[in-house]
Amino acid sequence: MDSPPVDVDLALVGGGGAASLVLAALDRHRVRDLRVAVVDPVHRRGQDRTWAFWDEPGNDLDDLLSASWSRVEVVGPDARHALDLAPLRYAMLRSGPIYQRAAEAERRLDALRIPAAAGRVDDDGDRVLVHAVDGRLLLRARWLLDSRPTAPRRPGRTNWLQHFRGWWLTADRPVFDPDRAVLMDFRTPQPTRGVSFGYVLPVDSRYALVEYTEFSPGLLTGAAYDAALTGYRDLLGLDPARLTVSEVENGVIPMTDGPFVARPSPRVVRLGTAGGATRPSTGFTFSAMYRQADQVARAVASGRPPVPAPAYPRRHRWMDAVALRALDANLVDGPDFFGRLFARNPAPRVLRFLDGHTSVVEDLAVMRSTRLRPMVTATVADAAARIRDRITPARRPAWVVPPAVVDSESSGTDGSGQ
Repeated sequence: MDSPPVDVDLALVGGGGAASLVLAALDRHRVRDLRVAVVDPVHRRGQDRTWAFWDEPGNDLDDLLSASWSRVEVVGPDARHALDLAPLRYAMLRSGPIYQRAAEAERRLDALRIPAAAGRVDDDGDRVLVHAVDGRLLLRARWLLDSRPTAPRRPGRTNWLQHFRGWWLTADRPVFDPDRAVLMDFRTPQPTRGVSFGYVLPVDSRYALVEYTEFSPGLLTGAAYDAALTGYRDLLGLDPARLTVSEVENGVIPMTDGPFVARPSPRVVRLGTAGGATRPSTGFTFSAMYRQADQVARAVASGRPPVPAPAYPRRHRWMDAVALRALDANLVDGPDFFGRLFARNPAPRVLRFLDGHTSVVEDLAVMRSTRLRPMVTATVADAAARIRDRITPARRPAWVVPPAVVDSESSGTDGSGQ
Protein backbone atom coordinates (compact mmCIF):
# COMPACT_ATOMS: atom_id res chain seq x y z
CA MET A 1 0.00 0.00 0.00
CA ASP A 2 1.43 3.37 -1.05
CA SER A 3 2.31 5.83 1.70
CA PRO A 4 0.37 9.11 1.65
CA PRO A 5 2.04 12.17 0.06
CA VAL A 6 3.96 14.49 2.33
CA ASP A 7 3.83 18.27 2.60
CA VAL A 8 7.07 20.27 2.40
CA ASP A 9 8.11 23.88 2.09
CA LEU A 10 10.63 23.39 -0.70
CA ALA A 11 10.97 20.49 -3.15
CA LEU A 12 13.92 19.97 -5.49
CA VAL A 13 13.15 17.85 -8.54
CA GLY A 14 16.38 16.47 -9.97
CA GLY A 15 19.40 15.79 -7.81
CA GLY A 16 22.32 16.76 -10.07
CA GLY A 17 24.62 19.76 -9.98
CA ALA A 18 21.95 22.46 -9.70
CA ALA A 19 20.10 20.79 -6.81
CA SER A 20 23.35 19.87 -5.05
CA LEU A 21 24.48 23.50 -5.13
CA VAL A 22 21.13 24.63 -3.72
CA LEU A 23 21.34 22.16 -0.83
CA ALA A 24 24.88 23.29 -0.03
CA ALA A 25 23.84 26.95 -0.21
CA LEU A 26 20.87 26.43 2.11
CA ASP A 27 23.23 24.85 4.63
CA ARG A 28 25.88 27.57 4.12
CA HIS A 29 23.32 30.28 4.87
CA ARG A 30 22.16 28.32 7.91
CA VAL A 31 18.61 27.88 6.73
CA ARG A 32 16.82 25.75 9.31
CA ASP A 33 13.23 24.87 10.19
CA LEU A 34 12.52 24.35 6.51
CA ARG A 35 10.90 21.15 5.27
CA VAL A 36 12.94 20.15 2.21
CA ALA A 37 12.50 17.20 -0.15
CA VAL A 38 14.67 15.94 -3.02
CA VAL A 39 12.91 13.94 -5.74
CA ASP A 40 15.33 12.00 -7.90
CA PRO A 41 15.61 8.30 -8.82
CA VAL A 42 19.42 8.44 -8.55
CA HIS A 43 21.41 9.41 -5.47
CA ARG A 44 24.42 11.08 -7.08
CA ARG A 45 27.84 10.13 -5.76
CA GLY A 46 31.40 10.09 -7.04
CA GLN A 47 32.95 11.60 -10.15
CA ASP A 48 30.40 11.54 -12.93
CA ARG A 49 31.37 14.91 -14.39
CA THR A 50 33.80 17.80 -14.13
CA TRP A 51 33.02 21.50 -14.10
CA ALA A 52 35.41 24.23 -15.17
CA PHE A 53 34.69 27.89 -14.51
CA TRP A 54 36.31 31.16 -13.47
CA ASP A 55 35.88 33.14 -10.29
CA GLU A 56 37.87 35.03 -7.69
CA PRO A 57 39.72 32.97 -5.06
CA GLY A 58 38.54 33.04 -1.48
CA ASN A 59 35.08 31.47 -1.54
CA ASP A 60 33.53 28.30 -0.21
CA LEU A 61 34.62 26.29 -3.27
CA ASP A 62 38.36 26.68 -2.59
CA ASP A 63 38.71 23.46 -0.59
CA LEU A 64 36.83 21.41 -3.18
CA LEU A 65 38.83 22.27 -6.29
CA SER A 66 40.94 19.71 -8.10
CA ALA A 67 43.11 22.47 -9.57
CA SER A 68 43.09 26.14 -10.53
CA TRP A 69 45.20 28.37 -12.76
CA SER A 70 45.88 32.09 -12.88
CA ARG A 71 47.45 31.70 -16.33
CA VAL A 72 45.89 30.03 -19.37
CA GLU A 73 46.61 29.79 -23.07
CA VAL A 74 44.40 30.30 -26.11
CA VAL A 75 46.06 28.75 -29.15
CA GLY A 76 45.13 29.62 -32.71
CA PRO A 77 46.33 28.18 -36.00
CA ASP A 78 49.08 30.81 -36.19
CA ALA A 79 49.39 32.37 -32.73
CA ARG A 80 49.57 31.41 -29.08
CA HIS A 81 48.19 33.83 -26.49
CA ALA A 82 49.37 33.50 -22.87
CA LEU A 83 46.72 35.13 -20.69
CA ASP A 84 47.02 36.42 -17.13
CA LEU A 85 43.60 36.05 -15.50
CA ALA A 86 44.32 37.98 -12.28
CA PRO A 87 42.35 38.79 -10.22
CA LEU A 88 40.34 35.84 -11.55
CA ARG A 89 41.32 32.20 -11.79
CA TYR A 90 40.24 29.33 -13.99
CA ALA A 91 39.16 26.45 -11.77
CA MET A 92 38.35 22.77 -12.12
CA LEU A 93 35.87 21.05 -9.83
CA ARG A 94 34.94 17.40 -9.99
CA SER A 95 31.45 16.33 -9.02
CA GLY A 96 32.35 14.05 -6.10
CA PRO A 97 33.10 16.81 -3.57
CA ILE A 98 29.94 18.71 -4.56
CA TYR A 99 27.76 15.62 -4.13
CA GLN A 100 29.42 14.90 -0.78
CA ARG A 101 28.81 18.44 0.44
CA ALA A 102 25.20 18.21 -0.72
CA ALA A 103 24.75 14.91 1.14
CA GLU A 104 26.08 16.49 4.34
CA ALA A 105 23.73 19.45 3.85
CA GLU A 106 20.82 17.07 3.32
CA ARG A 107 21.50 15.47 6.69
CA ARG A 108 21.75 18.81 8.50
CA LEU A 109 18.59 20.05 6.82
CA ASP A 110 16.87 16.75 7.65
CA ALA A 111 15.73 16.67 4.04
CA LEU A 112 13.43 13.96 2.76
CA ARG A 113 14.74 12.02 -0.24
CA ILE A 114 12.17 10.42 -2.55
CA PRO A 115 13.87 7.94 -4.91
CA ALA A 116 11.46 8.31 -7.82
CA ALA A 117 11.36 9.97 -11.21
CA ALA A 118 9.06 12.97 -11.12
CA GLY A 119 6.44 13.31 -13.81
CA ARG A 120 3.66 15.89 -13.97
CA VAL A 121 3.64 18.87 -11.61
CA ASP A 122 0.47 20.84 -10.95
CA ASP A 123 0.66 24.37 -9.54
CA ASP A 124 -2.59 25.76 -8.14
CA GLY A 125 -0.99 29.01 -6.98
CA ASP A 126 -0.85 27.97 -3.33
CA ARG A 127 1.12 24.75 -3.59
CA VAL A 128 2.63 22.42 -6.16
CA LEU A 129 1.59 18.78 -6.50
CA VAL A 130 4.43 16.55 -7.70
CA HIS A 131 3.42 13.27 -9.35
CA ALA A 132 5.51 10.24 -10.24
CA VAL A 133 5.72 9.20 -13.90
CA ASP A 134 3.04 6.59 -13.19
CA GLY A 135 0.67 9.26 -11.92
CA ARG A 136 1.05 8.68 -8.16
CA LEU A 137 1.08 11.82 -6.03
CA LEU A 138 4.52 12.00 -4.39
CA LEU A 139 4.33 15.23 -2.40
CA ARG A 140 2.87 18.70 -2.05
CA ALA A 141 5.23 21.67 -1.85
CA ARG A 142 4.91 25.38 -1.25
CA TRP A 143 7.71 25.91 -3.79
CA LEU A 144 9.29 23.65 -6.40
CA LEU A 145 12.80 24.02 -7.84
CA ASP A 146 12.99 21.97 -11.05
CA SER A 147 16.34 21.28 -12.74
CA ARG A 148 15.17 18.60 -15.19
CA PRO A 149 16.18 19.19 -18.83
CA THR A 150 13.45 20.81 -20.89
CA ALA A 151 13.03 22.37 -24.30
CA PRO A 152 12.89 26.17 -24.68
CA ARG A 153 9.54 27.95 -24.92
CA ARG A 154 9.95 28.15 -28.67
CA PRO A 155 12.56 26.56 -30.94
CA GLY A 156 15.62 28.70 -31.39
CA ARG A 157 16.47 30.47 -34.61
CA THR A 158 19.88 28.81 -34.23
CA ASN A 159 20.20 25.45 -32.47
CA TRP A 160 23.70 24.14 -31.87
CA LEU A 161 25.19 21.79 -29.32
CA GLN A 162 28.36 21.90 -27.35
CA HIS A 163 29.46 18.27 -27.33
CA PHE A 164 32.71 16.75 -26.19
CA ARG A 165 34.72 13.81 -25.03
CA GLY A 166 37.61 14.01 -22.58
CA TRP A 167 40.32 11.59 -21.47
CA TRP A 168 41.79 11.68 -18.01
CA LEU A 169 45.40 10.85 -18.85
CA THR A 170 48.04 9.55 -16.46
CA ALA A 171 51.62 9.75 -17.73
CA ASP A 172 54.59 7.70 -16.49
CA ARG A 173 56.77 10.83 -16.39
CA PRO A 174 56.21 14.62 -16.13
CA VAL A 175 54.69 15.87 -19.41
CA PHE A 176 52.15 18.53 -18.36
CA ASP A 177 52.68 22.09 -17.07
CA PRO A 178 50.56 22.24 -13.89
CA ASP A 179 50.84 26.05 -13.74
CA ARG A 180 49.09 26.70 -17.04
CA ALA A 181 45.86 25.36 -18.56
CA VAL A 182 45.04 25.39 -22.27
CA LEU A 183 41.61 27.00 -22.45
CA MET A 184 41.05 26.70 -26.20
CA ASP A 185 43.35 25.17 -28.82
CA PHE A 186 41.97 25.77 -32.31
CA ARG A 187 44.64 23.79 -34.14
CA THR A 188 42.20 20.89 -34.31
CA PRO A 189 40.64 20.16 -37.75
CA GLN A 190 37.61 22.41 -38.08
CA PRO A 191 34.19 20.93 -38.99
CA THR A 192 32.44 22.07 -42.15
CA ARG A 193 29.77 23.74 -40.06
CA GLY A 194 30.84 24.64 -36.56
CA VAL A 195 33.89 25.16 -34.37
CA SER A 196 36.21 22.66 -32.73
CA PHE A 197 38.99 23.00 -30.18
CA GLY A 198 40.97 20.99 -27.68
CA TYR A 199 41.97 21.90 -24.18
CA VAL A 200 44.22 20.65 -21.43
CA LEU A 201 43.51 20.95 -17.71
CA PRO A 202 46.54 19.63 -15.80
CA VAL A 203 46.12 18.59 -12.17
CA ASP A 204 49.84 17.95 -11.85
CA SER A 205 52.77 17.22 -14.15
CA ARG A 206 51.58 13.65 -14.79
CA TYR A 207 47.78 13.87 -14.62
CA ALA A 208 45.47 15.96 -16.80
CA LEU A 209 42.10 16.10 -18.48
CA VAL A 210 42.57 16.38 -22.25
CA GLU A 211 39.38 17.08 -24.15
CA TYR A 212 38.03 17.56 -27.65
CA THR A 213 35.00 19.87 -27.99
CA GLU A 214 32.77 20.91 -30.87
CA PHE A 215 30.20 23.66 -31.21
CA SER A 216 28.01 22.39 -34.04
CA PRO A 217 24.44 21.34 -34.92
CA GLY A 218 24.94 17.58 -34.57
CA LEU A 219 26.76 14.92 -32.56
CA LEU A 220 29.62 12.67 -33.66
CA THR A 221 29.94 8.92 -33.35
CA GLY A 222 31.96 7.47 -30.50
CA ALA A 223 34.67 6.45 -32.95
CA ALA A 224 34.84 10.00 -34.32
CA TYR A 225 35.31 11.49 -30.84
CA ASP A 226 38.09 9.00 -30.13
CA ALA A 227 39.75 9.76 -33.46
CA ALA A 228 39.59 13.48 -32.75
CA LEU A 229 41.08 12.98 -29.29
CA THR A 230 43.82 10.75 -30.67
CA GLY A 231 44.68 13.43 -33.21
CA TYR A 232 44.76 16.13 -30.53
CA ARG A 233 46.93 13.97 -28.25
CA ASP A 234 49.38 13.53 -31.13
CA LEU A 235 49.26 17.28 -31.87
CA LEU A 236 50.31 17.90 -28.27
CA GLY A 237 53.29 15.59 -28.79
CA LEU A 238 52.17 13.11 -26.12
CA ASP A 239 53.51 9.56 -26.49
CA PRO A 240 50.59 7.09 -26.19
CA ALA A 241 52.97 4.40 -24.98
CA ARG A 242 53.62 6.48 -21.86
CA LEU A 243 49.96 7.33 -21.17
CA THR A 244 47.06 5.56 -19.53
CA VAL A 245 43.45 6.63 -20.04
CA SER A 246 42.06 6.30 -16.52
CA GLU A 247 38.59 7.81 -17.16
CA VAL A 248 36.46 9.02 -20.07
CA GLU A 249 33.97 11.90 -19.86
CA ASN A 250 31.28 12.81 -22.38
CA GLY A 251 28.76 15.59 -22.48
CA VAL A 252 26.22 17.48 -24.58
CA ILE A 253 24.98 20.99 -23.78
CA PRO A 254 22.44 23.05 -25.75
CA MET A 255 23.59 26.22 -27.49
CA THR A 256 20.38 27.87 -28.64
CA ASP A 257 18.78 31.29 -28.72
CA GLY A 258 15.45 29.69 -27.91
CA PRO A 259 14.22 31.21 -24.61
CA PHE A 260 14.00 28.93 -21.58
CA VAL A 261 11.13 29.73 -19.21
CA ALA A 262 12.62 30.13 -15.74
CA ARG A 263 9.22 30.50 -14.03
CA PRO A 264 6.63 28.35 -15.83
CA SER A 265 4.00 28.83 -13.09
CA PRO A 266 3.64 30.87 -9.89
CA ARG A 267 5.39 28.43 -7.53
CA VAL A 268 7.64 26.49 -9.93
CA VAL A 269 11.16 27.79 -10.53
CA ARG A 270 13.56 26.16 -12.99
CA LEU A 271 17.30 25.97 -12.37
CA GLY A 272 20.34 24.96 -14.39
CA THR A 273 20.04 24.82 -18.17
CA ALA A 274 16.23 24.72 -17.91
CA GLY A 275 16.39 27.96 -15.93
CA GLY A 276 18.59 29.77 -18.45
CA ALA A 277 21.94 29.13 -16.72
CA THR A 278 23.68 27.92 -19.90
CA ARG A 279 25.36 30.69 -21.88
CA PRO A 280 24.10 30.15 -25.46
CA SER A 281 27.30 31.26 -27.19
CA THR A 282 29.68 29.05 -25.17
CA GLY A 283 27.76 26.42 -23.19
CA PHE A 284 29.27 27.57 -19.87
CA THR A 285 26.83 26.91 -17.04
CA PHE A 286 28.46 26.31 -13.65
CA SER A 287 28.99 29.92 -12.55
CA ALA A 288 25.37 30.81 -13.26
CA MET A 289 24.15 27.68 -11.45
CA TYR A 290 26.25 28.64 -8.45
CA ARG A 291 24.79 32.17 -8.48
CA GLN A 292 21.27 30.80 -8.77
CA ALA A 293 21.81 28.51 -5.77
CA ASP A 294 23.21 31.32 -3.64
CA GLN A 295 20.37 33.67 -4.56
CA VAL A 296 17.77 31.00 -3.75
CA ALA A 297 19.34 30.35 -0.33
CA ARG A 298 19.63 34.05 0.51
CA ALA A 299 16.00 34.59 -0.42
CA VAL A 300 14.80 31.67 1.70
CA ALA A 301 16.93 32.76 4.66
CA SER A 302 15.29 36.21 4.55
CA GLY A 303 11.76 34.87 4.13
CA ARG A 304 11.41 35.77 0.46
CA PRO A 305 10.32 33.52 -2.46
CA PRO A 306 13.18 31.30 -3.75
CA VAL A 307 13.40 33.00 -7.15
CA PRO A 308 16.86 33.84 -8.52
CA ALA A 309 17.58 36.73 -10.84
CA PRO A 310 17.93 36.11 -14.61
CA ALA A 311 21.23 34.35 -15.26
CA TYR A 312 22.40 36.86 -17.91
CA PRO A 313 21.40 40.39 -18.92
CA ARG A 314 18.87 40.62 -21.74
CA ARG A 315 21.36 42.43 -23.98
CA HIS A 316 23.83 39.54 -23.56
CA ARG A 317 21.22 37.02 -24.66
CA TRP A 318 20.66 39.17 -27.75
CA MET A 319 24.41 39.31 -28.41
CA ASP A 320 24.57 35.52 -28.06
CA ALA A 321 21.79 35.12 -30.63
CA VAL A 322 23.70 37.32 -33.10
CA ALA A 323 26.98 35.46 -32.48
CA LEU A 324 25.33 32.06 -32.95
CA ARG A 325 23.73 33.23 -36.20
CA ALA A 326 27.07 34.56 -37.48
CA LEU A 327 28.80 31.28 -36.69
CA ASP A 328 26.00 29.10 -38.07
CA ALA A 329 25.86 31.04 -41.34
CA ASN A 330 29.67 30.93 -41.71
CA LEU A 331 29.74 34.72 -41.66
CA VAL A 332 32.68 34.50 -39.26
CA ASP A 333 35.43 31.96 -38.80
CA GLY A 334 35.09 30.32 -35.38
CA PRO A 335 38.77 30.24 -34.36
CA ASP A 336 39.23 33.82 -35.59
CA PHE A 337 36.09 34.99 -33.77
CA PHE A 338 37.08 33.59 -30.37
CA GLY A 339 40.77 34.30 -30.88
CA ARG A 340 40.09 38.00 -31.51
CA LEU A 341 38.05 38.27 -28.31
CA PHE A 342 41.03 37.20 -26.22
CA ALA A 343 43.71 38.90 -28.33
CA ARG A 344 42.00 42.34 -28.28
CA ASN A 345 40.64 42.44 -24.72
CA PRO A 346 42.12 41.88 -21.26
CA ALA A 347 41.36 38.28 -20.34
CA PRO A 348 39.40 39.23 -17.17
CA ARG A 349 37.08 41.40 -19.30
CA VAL A 350 36.33 38.51 -21.67
CA LEU A 351 35.66 36.14 -18.78
CA ARG A 352 33.43 38.65 -17.00
CA PHE A 353 31.62 39.24 -20.29
CA LEU A 354 30.98 35.51 -20.70
CA ASP A 355 29.59 35.48 -17.15
CA GLY A 356 27.29 38.44 -17.89
CA HIS A 357 29.09 40.81 -15.49
CA THR A 358 30.35 43.51 -17.85
CA SER A 359 29.02 47.05 -18.19
CA VAL A 360 27.54 48.43 -21.40
CA VAL A 361 30.83 50.26 -22.08
CA GLU A 362 32.77 47.02 -21.69
CA ASP A 363 30.26 45.20 -23.90
CA LEU A 364 30.90 47.74 -26.64
CA ALA A 365 34.65 47.18 -26.30
CA VAL A 366 34.12 43.42 -26.70
CA MET A 367 31.88 43.99 -29.73
CA ARG A 368 34.52 46.21 -31.36
CA SER A 369 37.01 43.35 -31.22
CA THR A 370 34.92 41.29 -33.67
CA ARG A 371 34.82 41.80 -37.43
CA LEU A 372 32.27 44.52 -38.07
CA ARG A 373 30.73 43.67 -41.45
CA PRO A 374 29.73 40.03 -40.77
CA MET A 375 28.38 40.92 -37.33
CA VAL A 376 26.25 43.72 -38.81
CA THR A 377 24.95 41.24 -41.39
CA ALA A 378 24.10 38.77 -38.61
CA THR A 379 22.41 41.53 -36.57
CA VAL A 380 20.20 42.56 -39.50
CA ALA A 381 19.32 38.92 -40.22
CA ASP A 382 18.47 38.34 -36.55
CA ALA A 383 16.20 41.39 -36.50
CA ALA A 384 14.45 40.22 -39.66
CA ALA A 385 13.93 36.75 -38.18
CA ARG A 386 12.39 38.23 -35.03
CA ILE A 387 9.92 40.23 -37.15
CA ARG A 388 9.03 37.13 -39.19
CA ASP A 389 8.45 35.16 -35.98
CA ARG A 390 5.94 37.73 -34.77
CA ILE A 391 4.05 37.43 -38.05
CA THR A 392 4.26 33.61 -38.40
CA PRO A 393 5.17 32.29 -34.91
CA ALA A 394 4.66 28.58 -35.70
CA ARG A 395 6.78 28.27 -38.83
CA ARG A 396 9.81 26.53 -37.26
CA PRO A 397 9.82 22.80 -36.36
CA ALA A 398 9.89 21.80 -32.71
CA TRP A 399 13.32 21.33 -31.14
CA VAL A 400 13.82 18.23 -29.05
CA VAL A 401 16.19 18.20 -26.08
CA PRO A 402 18.93 15.65 -26.87
CA PRO A 403 18.76 12.77 -24.37
CA ALA A 404 22.43 13.25 -23.45
CA VAL A 405 22.06 16.89 -22.42
CA VAL A 406 23.50 17.41 -18.96
CA ASP A 407 21.99 19.59 -16.25
CA SER A 408 25.19 21.37 -15.48
CA GLU A 409 28.66 22.01 -16.73
CA SER A 410 31.96 20.52 -17.44
CA SER A 411 35.53 20.87 -18.48
CA GLY A 412 35.58 21.82 -22.10
CA THR A 413 32.76 24.11 -21.84
CA ASP A 414 30.33 22.37 -19.72
CA GLY A 415 29.63 18.69 -19.32
CA SER A 416 32.96 17.50 -18.31
CA GLY A 417 34.58 20.69 -17.43
CA GLN A 418 33.10 24.12 -18.03
